[in-house]
Amino acid sequence: MSIVRNVESRHPARAAGPYATYAQLRGRGPILWTTELFGGAWLLTTHEAVQAALRDSRLSAQRTGGWVMRNSTRGSERRRELVALQRLFARAMLFVDKPSHPRLRQVMQAGFRPSAIEALKPFVVGSVEQLLDDMERTHSDRPCDFIECFARVLPARIIARLLGLRGVSATEFLAWSSDLAAFIGASLPDEDQTERALRSIVEMGKYFERVLRDESSFSQDGILRMLMQAQKSGQIEKGPELLAQCAMLLFAGHETTRHFLGTSIYWLLRNRAVWDAIRVDPTLVKGAVRELLRWDSPVQYTGRRANCDLELYGTKIRRGDLVLPLIGAANRDPAEYVGPDAIQIDRRVGIPLSFGSGPHVCIGASLTLMEAEVAISAIVRRWPDLDVVPESEDWIDSPLYRGLASLPLKLPPPARATRATNAAQGQSMHSGAPNECCCPHRYGGQVQTSVDRRRSDQ
Repeated sequence: MSIVRNVESRHPARAAGPYATYAQLRGRGPILWTTELFGGAWLLTTHEAVQAALRDSRLSAQRTGGWVMRNSTRGSERRRELVALQRLFARAMLFVDKPSHPRLRQVMQAGFRPSAIEALKPFVVGSVEQLLDDMERTHSDRPCDFIECFARVLPARIIARLLGLRGVSATEFLAWSSDLAAFIGASLPDEDQTERALRSIVEMGKYFERVLRDESSFSQDGILRMLMQAQKSGQIEKGPELLAQCAMLLFAGHETTRHFLGTSIYWLLRNRAVWDAIRVDPTLVKGAVRELLRWDSPVQYTGRRANCDLELYGTKIRRGDLVLPLIGAANRDPAEYVGPDAIQIDRRVGIPLSFGSGPHVCIGASLTLMEAEVAISAIVRRWPDLDVVPESEDWIDSPLYRGLASLPLKLPPPARATRATNAAQGQSMHSGAPNECCCPHRYGGQVQTSVDRRRSDQ
């Protein structure tokens, strides 16, 4: 039985995802051993087990050594080439423990404080409206790929603004991001995926080295400025550690958000009762976003490495063993959620485990939620009759990520009054960036509304 993937990745059945398999795994217990991923790993299958693991200091986030160097021979030229990749991955906040992790997180936390996210919202609103204008203008008579024209572009633009970058090539950035995602998302990266990731991380590092040498390249109020000040005060080490935070923020801030935007629109359009409920009552969008995040998480699992011998649920784990908390399985655990295989937009879901938990909970969670709320609200309001081109969606083939490679949509005929209203609302907030819609001309659950009042959701 395949642990986390379906074979027919391009078939519409792929939309069902790995959730039936997760249910089977949960039925076998909260912890299982598999040889299908990373040469052997422990799978955690329940909400309780996943949440506990993410908070367990005996399970380390430092896990990139064997992952990056797996296919290289000691002393080989190839291994020396991979040092650059390993050096940056290993220093990123995502992959470090105490004492480095709290030190790095404290520096970057200021850039994600509620007031900073709220201050960014007008830029997000303007960017959303501009991208929708572009889609309407260029695809009024043919299907438009939502992933290419919107979901890939918006998060890249927003994270670049948050970092304070004055100019970054969208083409270059999206290529870097895709290469790193393919490498990270593969359970056993092949030589081509490894080579592409190596090239992209090196190019990204060189890009940030150039930017940081020229302070006119970034604004005074972005996260890059905070990182530079932290480096000068000794809070962040100059060199690989500084570059690693820049690269990972740019990459991590984009990849999962684009997947979430795509799957959210897909599931709303496949569940018209939910779509119509949001159209009638826009205040429902906040709950809908959180429920959609639970329903189909953009990240299906994360990894931890045991830093000592320990026992979990009666199972002995050896020091060095890889442990994979299955976030996607936890989010559909019936012990935690009533009717987990139905979309309930008034469910008191809180923040699901899609953003993690404990010390490594996603630092950009509030930004992702805000982007999704703004985007979905604007799309539902602007195009109430939007629809998917039948059986045309293309799901990515990755055990780690859940997302769409393409999502062709049929835009309704433009409504002049709606467009004029939207333009008036967003005109003063547009970024002024050129049209980045590069969509190729490609063709080709249940719904409940009862409130889930489980004690765990209170």
